[in-house]
Amino acid sequence: MNVHLARTPILDFDHPGIEALVVSRGWRDLPAFEAIGAIYSFVRDEIPFGYNASDELPASRVLADGYGQCNTKGTLLMALSRSVQVSCRFHGFTIDKRLQRGAITGIAYRMAPESIVHSWVEVLHEGRWINLEGFILDREYLDGVRAMFPKARGSFCGYGIGTEDIDDPPIEWCGRDTFIQRSGINRDYGVFDSPDAFYARHASNLSGLRAWLYANFVRHGINANVRRIRARSAKRGLRSSPRVARA
Repeated sequence: MNVHLARTPILDFDHPGIEALVVSRGWRDLPAFEAIGAIYSFVRDEIPFGYNASDELPASRVLADGYGQCNTKGTLLMALSRSVQVSCRFHGFTIDKRLQRGAITGIAYRMAPESIVHSWVEVLHEGRWINLEGFILDREYLDGVRAMFPKARGSFCGYGIGTEDIDDPPIEWCGRDTFIQRSGINRDYGVFDSPDAFYARHASNLSGLRAWLYANFVRHGINANVRRIRARSAKRGLRSSPRVARA
């Protein structure tokens, strides 16, 4: 069995909701390059950036929620990729919580650990592993942050963004690596066959009472703030959208 195509409890791509989506979009009928791009664009922009109750939700729950952050959107991207026979694996990291400042504020920011569990997805295409991280933030949210900082140029850290070029971050699928939070990484845990394997070895961001408070109360305030940021993209003039990722 190819472990990079296997179903797991978190990567539940045989769930009826996921299967219905894949069939309705016709992703299995596309060549691999186009299928990866279509799934990538769906997860990036049709699953808006937001904070779920837990990092360890199955892909079907992330799809039902209709929003996600790095770890949960990555789970959905992996499940959809495996459903169309694209091999993929999980790469675990931590990021400095300063990258989240602005998206997360107040008591929620104070209760967050200094290093936050982070991940991206690696897909196997034409014999090589390609790093995909640029799907985390939807375009509308990214444009909302740009509207808040119209004079920002070059490197930017905050509001869920960690990039060397806020004008043109490499977020488009073109057969090469994509990134949007890479500059905030402070620890590399390496690659795992699945998110299940990663979480079996490394804890998620919160536990106990903090995890309960976050899931039931705190994240709702964070998501309201994210929606306010996203709304700015429709209220103020914006610069051009990001261009194709560069080598």
